[in-house]
Amino acid sequence: MRILLVDDEQLALDRLRVFFDDIENADVVGEARDGDSAIRLIEELRPDLVILDIQMPGRNGLRTASDIAVDPRPEVIFVTAHEHYAPDAFDLEAADYILKPVRFDRLRVATERARRRRLLHDVAARADQLEAEVQGLRGGLGTAPSPPPPDPEIWVPERHGQRRVPIETIDWIEAARDYVLLHTELRSYMLRATMAMLEEKLAGTALIRVHRSAFVRPSRVGEIRHEGRTMSLILADGTAVQVGPSYVEAVERALGVRA
Repeated sequence: MRILLVDDEQLALDRLRVFFDDIENADVVGEARDGDSAIRLIEELRPDLVILDIQMPGRNGLRTASDIAVDPRPEVIFVTAHEHYAPDAFDLEAADYILKPVRFDRLRVATERARRRRLLHDVAARADQLEAEVQGLRGGLGTAPSPPPPDPEIWVPERHGQRRVPIETIDWIEAARDYVLLHTELRSYMLRATMAMLEEKLAGTALIRVHRSAFVRPSRVGEIRHEGRTMSLILADGTAVQVGPSYVEAVERALGVRA
């Protein structure tokens, strides 16, 4: 995956480069210190992914992302020290939104999500083409079956309305200061809510609370790791979610294991 780094602070760029040296199949092809330079490099280098700081002088990261005009458009992961930009960032269909200081494991998972999104977008484009080619064959085949009832969902506010996020698509949830991040396979969503509110909303669903700051879908857990008295759940994409001491017994029951 070809990656462009954009941040007005050289120290932040250096930190990202060090992290990407340890992420498989990630090749940093360029750096930019401002939005204007980023747009020029995106047009020149055609990266697959842009790691984009939001707060920059001149053209900020949000405006830079909205001004990207190349096709295919690169995936974008925003990084910032301020969570209040998140609603605008996700309106721009960002693959992810990472709060500074950037952690290696968080960056690696976000990069893998962007990689999957890019591959699936390619597949979807081909599927749309095939759908258009066979559209004429679908007439006269009788009444289509009634659609199944909608799954339980969480509605996430966006700039021009709200987006429906089916609960069954959420792999895990983490608290992010005054917000929560809903992580799905292809992107994350930010919602202003408390974990207590979510616990009530998620009652009866497959998601379980594993920490005062996290919920997890048990079917996404691929490994249980013990380090001293600390228990962590390793999800299928490599995300490590710590289990709070008071949740250990309930988590073990949900997973059908006993330490």
